[in-house]
Amino acid sequence: MNKFVIVASFALLASCGSKDEATTDATATEAAPASVAAAPVVNATPGSYDVTNSDGTKTVDTLMADGTFVSRDTGGKVVGKGTWAVKDGKTCFTGEGAAEECYTESAPAADGSFTATDAKGVSAQIKPRAK
Repeated sequence: MNKFVIVASFALLASCGSKDEATTDATATEAAPASVAAAPVVNATPGSYDVTNSDGTKTVDTLMADGTFVSRDTGGKVVGKGTWAVKDGKTCFTGEGAAEECYTESAPAADGSFTATDAKGVSAQIKPRAK
């Protein structure tokens, strides 16, 4: 079953305290962009995606805003469905009757395509479908 990886990206900065601590916080804030740049990227959002698996099989996977997904083969036959969610910077899929599988994503290319990689290191190429 094909799944996607969606990776959440965010930064959390908190500051409070004395004037000396504020100076330290300002220095930390200047360094924050490097931390943000190293954070995972979220590529997949609700919508349809062309998926090419490492074995060459292709599917069209559709992620719905309600947290469900459906995967169809190139002939339109449903080959998988279940739920999806972003957890700990990864996109996780739980197919009907299957264990949860989570994926990380590469930074998107100019056309929006990216690589999704599972915990075993197996990758799939993902490309958003034209609307």
